[in-house]
Amino acid sequence: MLRALYSSASGMQSQQMNLDVISNNLANVNTTGFKMSKLQFQDMLYETTKEAGSQQGGGNQLPASLQVGQGAAPAATTRLFTQGEMSKTGNNFDLAIQGNGFFEVQMPDGSLAFTRDGGFKPDSQGRIVTSEGYPVQGGFQPLPAGVTNVTVTANGTVTYKSPSGDSSFQVQLARFVNPGGLDAMGHNLYKQTSASGTPELGNPAENGFGEIQQGYLELSNVSVVQEMVNLILAQRAYEVNSKAVQAADQMMQQSNNLQR
Repeated sequence: MLRALYSSASGMQSQQMNLDVISNNLANVNTTGFKMSKLQFQDMLYETTKEAGSQQGGGNQLPASLQVGQGAAPAATTRLFTQGEMSKTGNNFDLAIQGNGFFEVQMPDGSLAFTRDGGFKPDSQGRIVTSEGYPVQGGFQPLPAGVTNVTVTANGTVTYKSPSGDSSFQVQLARFVNPGGLDAMGHNLYKQTSASGTPELGNPAENGFGEIQQGYLELSNVSVVQEMVNLILAQRAYEVNSKAVQAADQMMQQSNNLQR
């Protein structure tokens, strides 16, 4: 019965973390480019009293083992990089990726981060930056003063008019072998890890890279209905585990009250 208490407690702790993940998904339902997470569980170690196949005498073998588990534990949070819906803004500096890829962003320490949030803006120097002021890399060039008619094609060609004439440049996207291995940094940014692999750069709309949609933003891929269902399931699982704790406690109480 002590084992039941610990196993049920591990289930309650796991469902509490599951609730934390679901709550974070729901909190970011309106966050541009946000990708939902899903908590994965695994069973814990087993106590084996009898092993399957052990000899029972007379050439007989035990057909099944006698094992009791020790509960459950969170194993990983998997980030789902499915496509979010497109929201039309009409802003020339709002860019959405339809398909695979990330925008490269330079952090203050010189390292690179990656984002699906294409809500960009020009700063005082004409650089294209994120909402946090981080310069966008991947071929993005500063725009001179007096720029008009900025257009970005699906394949990443940026053209604009300036007092000195028409100009253009090519931007690129980054992608990873295992995007689920990226670490979330907050501010809609991800950083490379050994699990994600190194970024591969390429032109949009080529070789499996996504297309760039100018004047659009990619919305969060969180499904409110599905997350509400997950929320109810987590609540019920937590409740059932708490009932198991109460049952084990009552059984122990009855054992303690036994009299000769």
